[in-house]
This record gives sequence, structure tokens and C-alpha cells, in this order.
Amino acid sequence: MDGAAKEDTKYVRAEGLEVNRMPDGYVVYQAERDKVHYLNPSAAMIFELCGETTTFAAITEYLQDTYALSAPPASEVRACLEELTAEGIILPC
Repeated sequence: MDGAAKEDTKYVRAEGLEVNRMPDGYVVYQAERDKVHYLNPSAAMIFELCGETTTFAAITEYLQDTYALSAPPASEVRACLEELTAEGIILPC
């Protein structure tokens, strides 16, 4: 898989993460990499939507419906998914 988020790509959260909710997003600790990630509210919501096997298309549609957006936020969701995947916080499956 080349890392680019595609409509039918499914994502799940990586195992072994310590997730702490903060007023302005999440702090995610990866013990295996000894790395801390700070997720803003938008990234935290996308991370939450990856709680079960979820597709790029489903996440985009959910956010469009939830925020009554006139167009789906495809490029923003794609960028976030690619960043979270590159950091090993979520995994394509």
C-alpha cells in the first residue's frame, strides 16, 4: 500500500497507544517509539472514527454531515489520515 488514502481504504487505530483526552484534542503516547503526538480536535475526531474498521469515504461523509459542510472535506481528511498513518497511530487494513 502506497500510503495514499483511497475511498475504500479501511483504517483502525494502532494497538498499544496511551490516549489522553485534553480540552483541545488528544495526547497520544506510543511506548514502542517513545513518542508523544498531539492531535488537534479535528485529528482527534478522525482518530476516534478509526475506532473500528472505517473507510476514508465513511469518515469524509460523516464529517460533512456532522458539520453541515457544503462539500466533503476530502483533501483535509486525506491529509490527516496520511499523517496519522505515517506516524503509526492508525493503520490501513
